[in-house]
Amino acid sequence: MTEEESTSPQISVSFVSEDANELGGSGILVPVDISTNQLQILCNQLLGSSDDPVPISFFTQDGSEIVDNIRKSLKEIDFETTLKLVYQPQAVFRVRPVTRCSASIPGHGEPVISAQFSPDGRGLASGSGDQTMRIWDIELELPLHTCKAHKNWVLSIAWSPDATKIASACKNGEICIWDAKTGQQVGKTLKRHKQWITSLAWQPMHRDATCRLLASSGKDGNIFIWDTVKGTVVRCLSGHTASVTCLRWGGEGLIYSGSQDRTVKMWRADDGVMCRNMTGHAHWINTLALNTDYALRTSCFEPSKRCIKPETVEDCQKVAQQRYDAAIKIAGGERLVSGSDDFTLFMWNPKETKQSINRMTGHMQLVNQVVFSPDTRYIASASFDKSVKLWCGRTGKYIASFRGHVGPVYQVAWSADSRLLVSGSADSTLKVFELKTKSLYYDLPGHGDEVFTVDWSPEGTKVVSGGKDKVLKLWRQ
Repeated sequence: MTEEESTSPQISVSFVSEDANELGGSGILVPVDISTNQLQILCNQLLGSSDDPVPISFFTQDGSEIVDNIRKSLKEIDFETTLKLVYQPQAVFRVRPVTRCSASIPGHGEPVISAQFSPDGRGLASGSGDQTMRIWDIELELPLHTCKAHKNWVLSIAWSPDATKIASACKNGEICIWDAKTGQQVGKTLKRHKQWITSLAWQPMHRDATCRLLASSGKDGNIFIWDTVKGTVVRCLSGHTASVTCLRWGGEGLIYSGSQDRTVKMWRADDGVMCRNMTGHAHWINTLALNTDYALRTSCFEPSKRCIKPETVEDCQKVAQQRYDAAIKIAGGERLVSGSDDFTLFMWNPKETKQSINRMTGHMQLVNQVVFSPDTRYIASASFDKSVKLWCGRTGKYIASFRGHVGPVYQVAWSADSRLLVSGSADSTLKVFELKTKSLYYDLPGHGDEVFTVDWSPEGTKVVSGGKDKVLKLWRQ
């Protein structure tokens, strides 16, 4: 150890929040060997939360994370100026990685195309090529209800934000609404699409606590907003000239759609007016993600409070609004990311401008899915180039590539604390990646064929996967 290291020179640091507010005024002198744990204690004291400290990550203004200590993390240290550290509070609860398959549940007669946990994490539904949607008992790990009404492949399913209903859509262009408890169909089958349905999106709970409106997009280029109680179309959004592949219903009354006509469009849900037409992609758009997706999906169910539903409808709406507002505050506005067959992703700030914030390049094959982390700070993209890439959720800057799969990656899902990521691939495996080390954490083989769908439960305790082998697998810690 050199003499300089033993005395550990001091450096002036100041803490800056993500929205550029400085904490505690001027710089504080600290040893250059100060650990991240000591920085956390200091930052919590300045935040006034030393009685109930929150875990915090620290980054330089160019995005480099402080790992271990300042000296090890920075190549060059300027002792003359104050080092500004951006502090990012992390989720208080910690999700443990899934490491084992707790159940393989047969039942479907054809490949499982989609599987999704309910917003409270207590329900599970799956759609398959066998023309059925099935609801599963998670605790007993057994089939609960088989929902039969479709006459073709069930291509997409969507839980209502209050976790009481499930919408399923098939290749015939028909939508069925199901009661999640009984498995019985609610109301009549919704028919209007001329070709198959590609995506479903419920209106967010904070805008309507009764969860009545549902949007659907189809191969016929149309988007319909349905009143699921009356079974009628409230509004038809037409403007795309090719198949609409993906749909998102944002928290501010806006619907976003991506299409094979290479455009992303933004619509006002209230009157169906198209407000933005965003262009830039050179090929079909496959996927869209909003940075508020997690807050909208979990609505009134707070994962750190065991996803317990508030007692009244008004309370549900109030909690959903608070959780959405908190996500927007952290993120600095509702952002959108699109992924395409042209190997690229685009980041948009659609409320402000139709110009993209960033064009994100690096994938060598088509981008199949993009997902924002629950804390809105990261984006994960799954591609047919066998990799999962990680990007900054604010700027779209490239951070890391996760490798390990030997086949196309179909889907990815985040853990509720944004520290872990699971991916499903054509190589028949799932892989768990850790954000802190930017590396493969756990390999989960077990499927007999390609894995088409994965989902991490909102409260973080389990993962579901399904695919070509017709089996649904549950994975736990």
